[in-house]
Amino acid sequence: MKLAPFEFGGAIVVITGAASGMAEQVARDLWALGSTLFLIDRDSEGLAVLAQQLGSSPGQKLHTITADLASDDGVPTILEQVRARTSSVDLLVNVAGVAIGGSFSDLTEQEFDWVMRVNFAAPVALCRGLLPLLRKPGGHIANVSSVYGLIAPPGHVAYVSSKFALRGFSEVLRAELAGSGVTVTTIFPGGVRTKIAANARVAAAIPADAVAAARETYARNLTYPVQSAARDIVRAIRHRRPRLLIAFSAKLPDVVARLLPVSNLRVLARLRPTRTRNAAAVLRADD
Repeated sequence: MKLAPFEFGGAIVVITGAASGMAEQVARDLWALGSTLFLIDRDSEGLAVLAQQLGSSPGQKLHTITADLASDDGVPTILEQVRARTSSVDLLVNVAGVAIGGSFSDLTEQEFDWVMRVNFAAPVALCRGLLPLLRKPGGHIANVSSVYGLIAPPGHVAYVSSKFALRGFSEVLRAELAGSGVTVTTIFPGGVRTKIAANARVAAAIPADAVAAARETYARNLTYPVQSAARDIVRAIRHRRPRLLIAFSAKLPDVVARLLPVSNLRVLARLRPTRTRNAAAVLRADD
């Protein structure tokens, strides 16, 4: 089934992680394009500030939902509030994500599960819960994976596992929904200039001085403007692209991983400064 480009004007859109980063900018762009928004985040103050800045617009509605995707009642709260306010949804954008730096031996079971719950289980549950509400034909789902859903560097075991899982789920879902009238985009951001370094968590076993130095170095390598990333996302959704690589820092690893599925990390390491490699081994954060 060949579908027309996605129309944002009048669309009902659900966005997770909307209080900051790429999700916040996507929300701003879609509001400007005339969408009705359900904005979800655990940061109630951030949501309130964003809602105030967006203001009101004729024919549009803005809903904020405070929910922690790591909690047992996070997804049920979202689904309950969305269903109470609308009988249909046009677009689901799963952006919210968390991470913790550390190797498998560094992390506790609880730390690992926390990342998997927010980054993988919650998007899957939201897709399951909202899929019956997605308009057919024309509905769309966009799931944000990561460059670490393309390559698997050591020191990021929980984050990498969650983003590879979300990538696989999204690609299978796209294939299973082919012909149904609902399309899926999987998004792989590279070094987007957000607060991910500042928000990073690390395993307790990693020394504090190493963490501080890694934050500073890692932050300097986040160079792609968040406004540009949001525009890329909106464009990919509009054209219902199956896959979006954001920034050269995602495009290069994608090519290298395809050409060198075994030795890609060794090749990529040669292309990055030593300080950046050391920082990346300590940190990976949520958007």
